[in-house]
Amino acid sequence: MFAITARNFAPVARAGLRTIATKSKPNNNGFKKIKVVAATAGAAGAGAVLYGGATVAQGTPDWNQIREDIADLIDDRDVVNPSVDDGVQGGGGFVGPVLLRLAWHASGTWDKTAKNGGSDGATMRFKPECDHGGNAGLHIARNLLEPIKAKHPNITYADLYILAGVVAVEEMGGPTVNFRWGRTDAPEPREPKDDKRFSPDGRLPDASQHAAHLRDIFYRMGFDDRGIVALSGAHAVGRCHTDRSGFWGPWTHAESTMSNEYYRLIFEEEWHEKKTHHHPEQCEWKGPKQFTNKNGDLMMLPTDLALKEDPDFKVWAEKYWKDEELWMKDFAKYYQQLNELGCEHLLKSEVPWYKFW
Repeated sequence: MFAITARNFAPVARAGLRTIATKSKPNNNGFKKIKVVAATAGAAGAGAVLYGGATVAQGTPDWNQIREDIADLIDDRDVVNPSVDDGVQGGGGFVGPVLLRLAWHASGTWDKTAKNGGSDGATMRFKPECDHGGNAGLHIARNLLEPIKAKHPNITYADLYILAGVVAVEEMGGPTVNFRWGRTDAPEPREPKDDKRFSPDGRLPDASQHAAHLRDIFYRMGFDDRGIVALSGAHAVGRCHTDRSGFWGPWTHAESTMSNEYYRLIFEEEWHEKKTHHHPEQCEWKGPKQFTNKNGDLMMLPTDLALKEDPDFKVWAEKYWKDEELWMKDFAKYYQQLNELGCEHLLKSEVPWYKFW
């Protein structure tokens, strides 16, 4: 019953539903709130210059307006994330997860040893990266952002993809994630040996694998076990589509709500290997190995259950299950780290509200 309620009302009152779904306090840090800085300007001293709207320096993207435009896109009921599957496919908040996935996959190609990949370059715009298996369906997210890019030509695609993920996290009730800008756009497809912003296929996680694979993928980027488990919590939102990954279904009943519900379900639900598919009608499941709850309306992937099966991962998964505030704090930290892999030296603070001469 709750699943139907969440899908009907999440676009209208996501914060309220989040309280129902997770028994936690709603986070109302959405970017659509007006940032009032004038009241604190006096504390900055003489020479303070406020940023916001018309006062943004010439040539600098209007970050407040871009955030507003991304939030409007996420909240638009007419926006669709099409799929061959039944169920939520977008509109009124449900495109937030695909924007988060876009930013994640743009960043998660970094290799700390080879020193290539990462979010600089917006290289997913080009073949062959746009056709890498892990990026199936992400052309939808990139196309949804094109009108915003056209409206704000002085933001790079690379920064736009990352900011879209940051806005999506907050619009879905997640933590405030620090955003720094300065990423560049690659002008054309190139080989990694010729342009370190590019990367080969195989850098993104394979959900059919287990703990050792997760460590291979995330250690390559520079994360530890805590970071792996914290970032995995993004599976609180969104769903798998059979026409993209081959897997089917949502992880939680609140697909547009960031919470620690994902960790709770890992431990409290009984998960069985999926043998039967019930949507739109009952039939034999012929897709890749995944797990389902007893009702068949939620799923977990092998990499998800690895967080409970691996003793070192389990320590952090249990902590996040019991303490949502801790997870939110850790997610914000590690997600910023993910977003900045390979381009930290390029980045500057988003919009300082004052500066001294």
